[in-house]
Amino acid sequence: MVRMDPRIWHKIAAISGMAALGLGTYGFHVFKPKDPAYKEVWDTASLYHLVHTVALLAAPVTGRPEIFGGLLTTGILAFSGTCYVVAYLEDRKYATLAPFGGFAFIGAWASLLL
Repeated sequence: MVRMDPRIWHKIAAISGMAALGLGTYGFHVFKPKDPAYKEVWDTASLYHLVHTVALLAAPVTGRPEIFGGLLTTGILAFSGTCYVVAYLEDRKYATLAPFGGFAFIGAWASLLL
């Protein structure tokens, strides 16, 4: 198996962090959905995005950085990404990937037990 440099996760965290802050700022200052419930969906996406981005910084020191970092990145994209889309479009029919993202987050944290 080809192993990648575990420090790549710091670069991925940097990109994700910039996106998290940008989307969080947009959500706070600009995003005004017709249905206020979607503001909460956006805020949840933003919180999970930022928290798991910070966790990505630890990937290089984990026993299996590819698994931990890969699952966190998958979770960010599938859970937070889906929630951003649902909130922005104000339509829950796009929520199908969110549970997979949640399981990816759980898997990432569980991988620390390996």
